[in-house]
Amino acid sequence: MTVRPGSDDSGAARAAGLGGAPVGGGALAGLDSVDWPALEHAYGTAEDVPGMLRDLYRPAKAARAADDLLTHVHHQGGEVYSSAPPALPHLIAAAADPAVAEDVRWELLHLVEALAGAANTAEPRFVTPAWAAAWDLAVGDLMRLLDDPVGFGEAHRAAVAGALAEAHRRADEVVAALRARWAVEPGPAARLRLVDSVGRLTAHASSQRAASLAWLRELTAADAGPAVRLAAVEALRHALPGQHDAAYARTVSDVLSGSEPGTWRAGRAATGQTVVWALGLLEDDPAALADAIRRLLGHPDPDVRAGALKAAAQLLSRRRSAVPEVLPAVAGSLSDPEPDNRLFAARVLGMCGRAARPWADALAAMATDEAEPYPPARSHAIWALSRLGDVRCVAPLARRLRPAGGARLGFAYHASHADGWWTYELSLPEVAGGLGAHADVLLPPLRARLAAAASLDERRGLCRLLESWGAAAAPAVPELLGLLGTDAAVWALDALAAIGPAAAEAVPVERLRALLDAPPEGGRFARHSLVLAYGRLTGDWEPALALLLPRLDEPDGRDAAVTLLGELGPAGAPYAERLRALLPVHAVGWLPLRAGGALWRITGRADEVVPVLVGAITPFAERGGADRAAIETVKLLAEMGADAAPAAAALRAFLDADERPVRHGTWRSVPEDDELRDAARAALLAISEPGSGAASRSGSG
Repeated sequence: MTVRPGSDDSGAARAAGLGGAPVGGGALAGLDSVDWPALEHAYGTAEDVPGMLRDLYRPAKAARAADDLLTHVHHQGGEVYSSAPPALPHLIAAAADPAVAEDVRWELLHLVEALAGAANTAEPRFVTPAWAAAWDLAVGDLMRLLDDPVGFGEAHRAAVAGALAEAHRRADEVVAALRARWAVEPGPAARLRLVDSVGRLTAHASSQRAASLAWLRELTAADAGPAVRLAAVEALRHALPGQHDAAYARTVSDVLSGSEPGTWRAGRAATGQTVVWALGLLEDDPAALADAIRRLLGHPDPDVRAGALKAAAQLLSRRRSAVPEVLPAVAGSLSDPEPDNRLFAARVLGMCGRAARPWADALAAMATDEAEPYPPARSHAIWALSRLGDVRCVAPLARRLRPAGGARLGFAYHASHADGWWTYELSLPEVAGGLGAHADVLLPPLRARLAAAASLDERRGLCRLLESWGAAAAPAVPELLGLLGTDAAVWALDALAAIGPAAAEAVPVERLRALLDAPPEGGRFARHSLVLAYGRLTGDWEPALALLLPRLDEPDGRDAAVTLLGELGPAGAPYAERLRALLPVHAVGWLPLRAGGALWRITGRADEVVPVLVGAITPFAERGGADRAAIETVKLLAEMGADAAPAAAALRAFLDADERPVRHGTWRSVPEDDELRDAARAALLAISEPGSGAASRSGSG
C-alpha cells in the first residue's frame, strides 16, 4: 500500500544553503571523491548525477532532481547501473534530512526500494558487482530510520518498511526490526506496510521464519481488525508462495461479510480499488471468490458494486468454470442505478460472448435510446450483441454510421490493447468486424461515412473494417479507389486486396504501379504492404520479390519476406531451403508459424513443419499465456488436417483447461480463449477426418 505525504518544505532555508552553508551540508560529504564520469546510468556517463543529488537540497529543483534520478539511475528496472552504489548513501541521507521537502524524501525512499527490487530480480549480469556491499550498508541505515524521531512521519516510515522488504540476505535481522517497530507504531497505514514487508521477507528468512509465520497467523484473528487481518493474509501468501491454505479464504470471507469496505484498508485507498484488492486475496479459492463477488454486487454502495464488477471480470478472464457461477450476477447489474456500472456489466457480457446469450434481450433493449439514457452504455450493448452474433446490433449500428445522423459514432477508429479493466471506447473494426453478413444494411452508411471522412484515423479505421469483410465489401470499391491518392492509400489497397477478384477487375494496374513508384508516407511498413497488396490483386509478385527477398535473413525484415513466400505457394520452391533454415531460429512466436506455413504451402509436406508448430504451442498448452501467434498456429494446424495428428495432445489440453490458456486480466482474454478453443476443436475434427491432410490437399498458391 502506498501513502504519499504532503509537499511541505519546512527546511527551505537550510536546503537553499543560505548563510554560507554548503548545499546539502554533510549529507553530500564525499560526493566529489567519486569518479562519476567513469560510471554509467541509463543514458550514458553518470557525470551529471552529482548535480542531481545537490539539487535535492534546492527547493525549486528538488522534485525535478528526484524524478531525474529515478529515470537515469533506475530507469525502467531490469538493471542496476554502476552509478547506483555510490549514489545510494546520498539518496538515503537526503531522504532522512528534514531540510529536503517531504514529498521528495518519500520519492527517494521509493527509488531506493526500486533499485533494491531490481537487484533482486534482474539477471546477475545486469547488476553491478558493487551493489551488494552498498546495499548491505544501506540496510543498516534504513533500519535506524524506522525509529527516527526527527521529522520522519508515518508515510516515510511506511516507505522505509517497503524498501527493507528487499533486504533478502538480511531477512532474519530485518524481520525482527520490523516486528519490533510494529509494537510501537501508531500509524495504521505504516502498520499495514510493516505486515506486508514481514510477509515478503519471511519467504527468505531462516531463524525468524517460524516465529514470523506464527505472528502473521495471529494477526488474522478476529480481534486484529479488518484491515490488519486482510494484510496478514496477503503477507502469508507472500511468505508461503504457492501454498494455498483454506484458512485464508475463511478469514477474507469473514472480513468481507462482517465489515464495511472502508475499514478494509484503513481508509487509505478508493473504495472500488480496495474491493478489488480484497477480493483478489481469494483468487486461490474460486468458489469463495465467486460467492463474495455475488454478495458484493448487491451492496448498497455503487463504488463497492463497481469493485465487485472488476473482480468478476478478472475471475471470468481467468477461469472458464466461473461463467455459470458469476455471469448471472453480473447480468443483474445491467439495471444498476449507476450508469458506469451498467456499462461495465454490458462489457463483461460482451467479453463472454456466446455464454451471454440468455441476456440477449436485455442487451437489445439496452442498445436503444428509450431504455438506456447513457450513450457509452448503449455502445457497449451494441458490441455485446455483435459478440453474440445477434442481428439486433445491426440497425443501431447502421444509425450510428450515418455521417449526417447527428448521433456521435461512439466507437474509436483504432483498437486499444491496454491491460486491466479500463472502459475505453471499443474500436469500430472490433465491433463490426464480424458483421460482413449484414453488409447490405451497413455498407450504405459506411460508404457515405468513408466518402466524408475528415481524418486519417477515420479513413484507416473504415478501411480496416472493410478489409475484415473481404468480398462482402465489394460495393465499396469506388470509395476505396478514391483513397488511392490520399494518405490512406496503404489501407485502401489492403482492403481492395481482401475483396479479391471484384476489386482486381476494377483497379487500373497502371495506377497501382504508380503507387509503387511513388509510395505515400509511411516508411518501410507502407512499402511492404503496397507490394504485397499489389501482388494479391495482380498476380505479379516481381515488385514484392525485389523489395522483400533481400531481407529474408534480416530479423527486422524477414516477416514480410516469409509472408510473401507463403503467398507464392509452389512457385516459392526455390526458397524452400532458406525457409527450412528459419524454422528452428525461434521456438515460439510468429517466425515458426510464418516460416512453417510458407514451407507447407510451397512443398505440401507437413512432416517437417508439424513438429515445429507443435513445439510452438506446447508451452502454452502446459502453462497458459497463449498469444496471437499461438492461436494462429492452431488455426494453421486445422488447415493441415490429419497431418497435424502429433498436435492432438496439446489441442486437447487447450480444450480441457479450466484456467484459460491465454493471457488473463484484459478484455481480450475471453474472446481470445473462445478463438483458441474454436481453432482447437476445428483442428481435432480435421485430424479425425479420413482423407484430410496432404493427400487431399489441392492447390497451394
